Amino acid sequence: MIYQQRRAWLCQQLDSDSVVIVVGNTAKTRSKNINYHFRCDNDLYYLTGFTEPNAVAVIRPGHEQSYILFTRPNDASAETSFGKRAGLAGAIEFYQADTAYAINELDQTLPELLETRSKIYYLDEQGIYQDSIFKWINTQRKNTAFDVIKAYRQLLPLQPILHNARVIKSTEEITLIKHAVKASVSGHKAMMRSTKPGMNELQLSAIFDREIAEFGCREVSYPTIVASGNNGCCLHYEDNNSELKSGELVLVDAGAEYQKYCSDITRTWPINGKFTKEQALLYQLVLNALDAAIAIVRPGLPWCDIYNTAMRVLAQGLIDLELLSGEIDQVMNDESYRQFTVHKTGHWLGMDVHDVGSYHDKSNQWLTLKEAMVFTIEPGIYIPESCQQVDQKWRGIAIRVEDDIMVTKSGHQNLSAEIPRTIEDIERYMTSR
Repeated sequence: MIYQQRRAWLCQQLDSDSVVIVVGNTAKTRSKNINYHFRCDNDLYYLTGFTEPNAVAVIRPGHEQSYILFTRPNDASAETSFGKRAGLAGAIEFYQADTAYAINELDQTLPELLETRSKIYYLDEQGIYQDSIFKWINTQRKNTAFDVIKAYRQLLPLQPILHNARVIKSTEEITLIKHAVKASVSGHKAMMRSTKPGMNELQLSAIFDREIAEFGCREVSYPTIVASGNNGCCLHYEDNNSELKSGELVLVDAGAEYQKYCSDITRTWPINGKFTKEQALLYQLVLNALDAAIAIVRPGLPWCDIYNTAMRVLAQGLIDLELLSGEIDQVMNDESYRQFTVHKTGHWLGMDVHDVGSYHDKSNQWLTLKEAMVFTIEPGIYIPESCQQVDQKWRGIAIRVEDDIMVTKSGHQNLSAEIPRTIEDIERYMTSR
C-alpha cells in the first residue's frame, strides 16, 4: 500500500532515536451545532490515508510497533447522527496501524510512546497541540526518580523532510492530478460555452460545480473565482455575485479536487464572445508570456527562469503598447512592470493547491526542475478602473491565463491545454454553441 511505502521511506530518512508526531485537523464550527464539511490534514493523509477528524499519528523508526494512530473510538450514538467511524479496531484493520488508542488518551499515553528517544519530529500545522507538546517531551525528565537516566529531547520540524519529498509526484499521484485536471477542463469549457450577458457570476460557478461532479469530484481545490470586469483585478475575488456585462471580460480561476489532489486553471474570455481591440492586445500578450514560459520547461531548468521569461515578454509587450516607458533592460531592472503584473507566475501543485515544498535548495539557490514535478504557470495583467496613469480604454481589464504543467523526462506536458486558449479558438468555441 502506498501509505506503508511512504512511512517506510520516512523511517529510512531518520534514525532509531527518532519519533514522528503528525497532528490531523479538527472539525470547524460553521454556526451553532453545524460544522463545515471536514477536510483532513494533507500530511496525515499522505502518510496514513486516514480521513477522520481528531487524529494523531506517531511513527517510530526501527520499532516493532512503528505506526500508532490516535483516533476517535466508536460511539453508536454519535455514529447514528454523524456517520460511521473507523474506531480503534478499524485503525488497525483498515489503516494498518500497529496499535491504536482513543484520542482522549493522548496526553497520558503519548509521552510513554516516546520512550527514551530524543529526536521528536513534530508537524502540527493548525497548532492544535502547541500547548501540549513541551509537556509531552518533558514528562519523562520531570517525572522519574533522580537516579533514572533522563531523556533530554530535541523538538525538530518534519516539514523540510516530508514537504520537500512531496514536490516529486508518484505515478499514482500524477494519475489523480490528471483526473482532477480533466474534470476542470470539462468545467471550464461548460462555463465558457454557457456565458452570456445578463448572467450572474454565481451561475457560472454553479455550472463548474455541476460539471466536475460528473467526474466524481466532490470538492473544489479552492473557492472558485468568477470575476467579471474590474472584479478580476482582485486576485482572490470570491463574491461571485455580479452581473456579466457585454463588452467586459470574465476571469475564471477554478480547479477541481479529486481524491485529495488538486487542479488549478484560469481562463479569461469575453462575455459576449468577442474580444475588443484592447482586450485582444492584452490577452495575446499574456498568452505569449505563458507560452514562452511553458516552452522552456525541462529537467534542470532553474525555477526562477519561468518567472523571468514570462515577465520579460510581458514587460516588452507593455512597452510596445506604451503602457510602460523605457528600454526593456531598464524596465526589468527596476521592475516597473509589477504595477500591472502584480503576482508571481506559478506554484507547486498537488494535495494542496499551493503545494508544499521549498523553491530553493540547501544552498539557497533556486531549485532546478526534475521529472514528475507538477506546477502552475499563470502570468497576468491587471489594470484596475482606478489606474489613472493609463488611457481610459485600458482600464478595468484583468487577464490571467493559467495552465497545469508536468515535467517529463525530456521536457514537459501541458495537462490543461485542451481548454480553448487562443483568441481565435475562444471566439469560435463561444459562437458555435
